[in-house]
Amino acid sequence: MTGLSVRDVIADPAVVSACDHYARGHPDGTPFHLSTWNFAVCEGCGQTPHLLAAYRGEALVGILPLTEVHSALFGRALAATGFAVGGGILADDDDAAHALADAAVALAERTSCPSVELRGGWLPTGWHRDDTTYAGFTRPIAADDAAELLAIPRKQRAEVRRALGNPLTVTTGRDAQARADHHAVYAASVRNLGTPVFPAKLFGAVLDRFGDDADILTVHHDGRAIASVLSLYHRGTVLPYWGGGTGEARVMRANDLMYYALMGHARARGCTRFDFGRSKVGTGAAAFKRNWGFDPQPLSYAIHGDAPREINPLDPQYQAKIALWKKLPLPVANLIGPWIARGLG
Repeated sequence: MTGLSVRDVIADPAVVSACDHYARGHPDGTPFHLSTWNFAVCEGCGQTPHLLAAYRGEALVGILPLTEVHSALFGRALAATGFAVGGGILADDDDAAHALADAAVALAERTSCPSVELRGGWLPTGWHRDDTTYAGFTRPIAADDAAELLAIPRKQRAEVRRALGNPLTVTTGRDAQARADHHAVYAASVRNLGTPVFPAKLFGAVLDRFGDDADILTVHHDGRAIASVLSLYHRGTVLPYWGGGTGEARVMRANDLMYYALMGHARARGCTRFDFGRSKVGTGAAAFKRNWGFDPQPLSYAIHGDAPREINPLDPQYQAKIALWKKLPLPVANLIGPWIARGLG
């Protein structure tokens, strides 16, 4: 590691911009490596951003964006990065990557964070590694709507055709109405799953900071928003990130229409790949994505620390709480949910 140095550059706008340029040019770069993401999630959830930059002499040779997540319920951690499904270390070589990993551990000690969480990217040896909990789902977008239908396996294709025959309308946008509709639908969806909703401020911050690289697609029935998804666009890939539907959406198959319409919308924007995001292996969400013709690819994460956070809702300790949350009146869940969810990171 001769000649290597690492420093936290989050307070230097010029260097942050250089790190964003590095992330955009690195073959493994994701939207979660951009300062846009880290600043947005920290603004939306009241957390603290960091950005480690590795230098060999004066040359930038690696970056590691980190979110310092603190929660009265779930404890503290340095996550790369907060509220993201990917990220981690980007570097020119192993020496630079090792230097960033060591610097992250040192930063965790200075900030009283018991653990460091890396979600993808280059993973250090000797850390607690998980290759089995999550899978990612990505495939190409077909050339046109007709080809997209044929690319969907027969059973799911029939569901999409039924959705297309229902009296549903689709809108896309970023304005106040689109944001309000999306948060209302998403809040109902996650309450029904037994989990707290993220703050509306988080979604707004992501939309504001990503600009044209983020938008909302919403499905309506009789003028009511019943399914909605907030998506990111990065290097020719669309990432439907926060989406859900109401109980009515299931009856009208609005979620099926939503994702099919998003494929067409993304194609019109010039995208060639659809990243359906991660799901826990063996869950209904993973099965849903496989039904669309997406093959699961294992995602590799790593944690450093003797007391890592346990925030997996599949953990048996959370089952009673999830069952209780599903029974909460929606206004109550929406009132207290953001305070809980902002600390999940």
